[in-house]
Amino acid sequence: MKGTKAAGRYAQALLELALEQNKVEQVLGDMKYLLEVNNQSTDFQLLLKSPIVKSDKKIAIFKELFGKFEALSTSFVNMILEKGREKDLSSIALAYDDLVKSHKGIVAVTLTTAVPVDEATKKSILDKVRKGVEGTLEVTEKIDKSLIGGFVVRMGDKQFDASVANQFSELKQRLTR
Repeated sequence: MKGTKAAGRYAQALLELALEQNKVEQVLGDMKYLLEVNNQSTDFQLLLKSPIVKSDKKIAIFKELFGKFEALSTSFVNMILEKGREKDLSSIALAYDDLVKSHKGIVAVTLTTAVPVDEATKKSILDKVRKGVEGTLEVTEKIDKSLIGGFVVRMGDKQFDASVANQFSELKQRLTR
């Protein structure tokens, strides 16, 4: 889970409320939209960090920007603004997304390779990953030429590094001892 411990606690509280009100998907859509705005607008990021703009003014700006949010999302964001934790909003939104995936049994996996791999190779790697994981895999593929060859699989805080670059690094460490 990304962000601070406080962001994780806020996200957990939001998930519990969303589950009670059967609004998990609507709130998830709102959090994803908030993240999208945050990632695309430097002005928005500056607004969140600004100690000069008071919380009531930020609430008014949020009402204009996110007026179509689910009522639960709106009241939650307003509470975050009133508490002065707006700098944590993107971390809270990311943590909420992670918690919803965990609640649904979805495991986020990042497969990083040096070059694009064919479907058979990808299936072989992911079949081995599935053996040690309960739930549905949500795979994100990345290309990193610095790996030279092989692959790296990341799931949360776990990583399996079968890259050529890693093997070179390990060999170098053994030879320089």
